[in-house]
Amino acid sequence: VQLQACGGGLVQAGGSLRLSCAASGRTFSSYFTGWFRQAPGKEREIVARISRKGGITYYADSVKGRFTISRDNAKNTVYLQMNSLKPEDTAVYYCAASSTWTYTLSEYNYWGQGTQVTVSS
Repeated sequence: VQLQACGGGLVQAGGSLRLSCAASGRTFSSYFTGWFRQAPGKEREIVARISRKGGITYYADSVKGRFTISRDNAKNTVYLQMNSLKPEDTAVYYCAASSTWTYTLSEYNYWGQGTQVTVSS
C-alpha cells in the first residue's frame, strides 16, 4: 500500500483544515489507518486511528472533540478534519496503515510522506 497525504497549510488559531490521505492498491479496506504528527524536537505521536470499515475510532486526548477521522474505502482515502486548531497542533502530519488495531508506531507498516500543518497564534 502506498499512501499520499495532502491538505496541510498555514492557518490561524481557531481555524480548520482537512487532511486527506489517498492510498493505492485494492486492499486498502483491509488496513486499519491512523494519523500521526511530529512537532520539531518531539517524538512522533498518534493523533487518531480508524478501523477498517470506519465504525471504530480513537483519538488522543489532546485532539478529542476537535479532530475527526473518517475514511471512504470506495475512494481509498482517509481524512482528518481538524477544527479549533491551536498553535500546539503545529507539526508534520503523517498517515499510516497497519494490519492490526494498534497505536504503536512500529506496528504501522505503511507511511505517507507527511504534510506540514502550521497554526499561527
